[in-house]
Amino acid sequence: MTVKLGFIGTGGIANHHLQNLTKMEGVRLSAFYDVDAQRAQQAASAHEGAKAFSNLDDMLDGSELDGLYICVPPMAHGEAERKAIERGIPFLVEKPLGIDGTLPSDIAAEVRAKGLLTSVGYHWRYNESAATAKELLAGSKPGMALGYWMGGMPMVPWWRVQAGSGGQFVEQTTHIVDLLRYLCGEVREVYAAYALQVMDEQVPGTDVPDVGTVTMKLANGMVATISNTCLLPVGHHVGLDIYTDRGVLELRSDELREVTREGTQARKNVANPYYVEDEAFVHALRTGDASRILSNYDDALRTHEVTVAANASAASGKPVAIG
Repeated sequence: MTVKLGFIGTGGIANHHLQNLTKMEGVRLSAFYDVDAQRAQQAASAHEGAKAFSNLDDMLDGSELDGLYICVPPMAHGEAERKAIERGIPFLVEKPLGIDGTLPSDIAAEVRAKGLLTSVGYHWRYNESAATAKELLAGSKPGMALGYWMGGMPMVPWWRVQAGSGGQFVEQTTHIVDLLRYLCGEVREVYAAYALQVMDEQVPGTDVPDVGTVTMKLANGMVATISNTCLLPVGHHVGLDIYTDRGVLELRSDELREVTREGTQARKNVANPYYVEDEAFVHALRTGDASRILSNYDDALRTHEVTVAANASAASGKPVAIG
């Protein structure tokens, strides 16, 4: 079976998926839509037989698609998902699900009512280190976790505006929040403190906080703190450390380090997690078997709720309960 795919949004993250999908047998990239019609045309011209559309309804109604990739900025979510749901077209949507909690919650309800196949781009789950950490945690008692996303500011206009991205914790650090949830369980309360220290002076128009720390209580009794900054001139530290009665698990994008009394063992990630994620989605479209999809819309909503609650806590100065 040839799987026919369409893309809504053809920017940077879409290219990661396109590079993977072109390497897969039985995948046809059929249709491209972007608010920038020229960019959609450029994407379509790179794939034989593909068409570019300047009207989203025309693409969805005229392309007989098996699945969709929705790769739009945070503030642009909503229309694409709802149009896909109306037509019963399964989709993979890039994180975050939006900039607040209301729209994603409504979309999740519509997805559930339709019974629609979905996937969400939390690619850290697809690293070998995540699966290995799950196995190791099954034989230990975790007590706390520390997460980090310490680096610079992406020079994308919508990213540095709160109304465009939702801020660093919602748009970027969400990967670390999701990894915490995937490995350690649900978050029940958050308390956050944010500040804007530097970047509003360095990059005029910036209103997103450039430093922040979020402390969390988990349902299993664990405590966790995840901090982020986008004021650094260099990339520094991104990952999650989990502290257990057996030692420490240090998860990074490229490896897992297990620190125990016996020493430190490093396990490198080999596979491209984006490829594994895309392969899981295509497999589900082809067979109906969604077991390889590690984050669907409903599950991703719970990660999004944590990040939105953190924003609310930082604004109010008070803890926010979840669930």
